[in-house]
Amino acid sequence: MHIRGILETCLYARDLDAAEAFYTGILGLEVSRREAGRHVFLRCGGGVLLLFNPDRTSTEVTTVQGSPIPLHGARGPGHLAFDVRAAELPAWRAHLVRKGVPIESEVHWPRGGASIYFRDPADNSLELTSASIWGLRDD
Repeated sequence: MHIRGILETCLYARDLDAAEAFYTGILGLEVSRREAGRHVFLRCGGGVLLLFNPDRTSTEVTTVQGSPIPLHGARGPGHLAFDVRAAELPAWRAHLVRKGVPIESEVHWPRGGASIYFRDPADNSLELTSASIWGLRDD
C-alpha cells in the first residue's frame, strides 16, 4: 500500500462568492459543485480544491447517505501551492499584474525553480511554482 498523492485539499473563505469569482476568473478553475453559503468545489488538474465557509462546516453536521462528514474549519489564512510549468511563470506573473492581483513575494530557490506568492480574497496565501522545486519532476 502507498499513498499516490493528494486528491483534494481545502481552504476556508467566509465570502464564497468572492472566492469563487477569484478562482474562476483569475486562476481559470472550473466549478464542479456549490452550495450557497457553505461550499464551492473547483476542478484543479487531477484533483479538487474545496472552498468551505468555516462558520458552516465547523458547526453544521452534514450527512451523505446517512454517514456524517466530520466537522472541520480553520481560522486564519491557509496556504496552497499550484503546480505550473516553470516556463509559464513569467506569463502567470504578467497575468496576475494585468488582473490587478498584488504579488506578495517572488522567491528563487537555492536548488533551482521559483515561486510567485499572492493572496486570495480570504487572505489565503497562494503560490504558483513547479514541482521541480521539490525534485518531483523536471519541467
